[in-house]
Amino acid sequence: MTVTISRLYDNHSDAQRAVQRLEAAGVPHSDISIVANNSDSWFNTDKKVDRDRDGVDDRAEGAGKGAGIGAGVGGAAGLMAGLGLLAIPGLGPVVAAGWLAATAVGAAAGAATGGIVGALTEAGVSEQDAHSYAEGVRRGGTLVSARVADADQTRLDSILNESAVNLRDRSAAWQKTGWKSFDPASAPYGADEVRRERQIYGGAPR
Repeated sequence: MTVTISRLYDNHSDAQRAVQRLEAAGVPHSDISIVANNSDSWFNTDKKVDRDRDGVDDRAEGAGKGAGIGAGVGGAAGLMAGLGLLAIPGLGPVVAAGWLAATAVGAAAGAATGGIVGALTEAGVSEQDAHSYAEGVRRGGTLVSARVADADQTRLDSILNESAVNLRDRSAAWQKTGWKSFDPASAPYGADEVRRERQIYGGAPR
């Protein structure tokens, strides 16, 4: 039996390390996904990565296929080599790779709750958690999700827990300011809003 495990991180570097730890633990690239806020333009798109020399940026190509380009080109680079820019309703510009991102884009047009929430709930994440994860990305965070064997969940949960946001506490803090659920029709956070959010919760990039 396969289950989906997800964690939210306040900055992309912690999330990238979590992805690398999952890969080192034997989780295939095709079963890992990352969706990161890019309001502060941390993802540099100036240089094209074209390892397979097909004229298409491998990062965007990998994200569109739902897997990192590393899975098909050499393998050593891992999921992070497949990062590409996407637009998801309510989140604005995100940097993403893997199956969840591909599902979210596909679901965006028809999902009443929004592409990212629909993709998460379809993968087995509770609706409450899905809304919190989506809001976390909207506010500047990075979401890592993995499809893993039920027998491996406890071991891999411990890997993802390192540096992860306590989702219940964070959701409760948002609710105190009037937040109820993720709204894909809301305006995405801009760079200044993300910066303020990170100052509140200590999620400055490192």
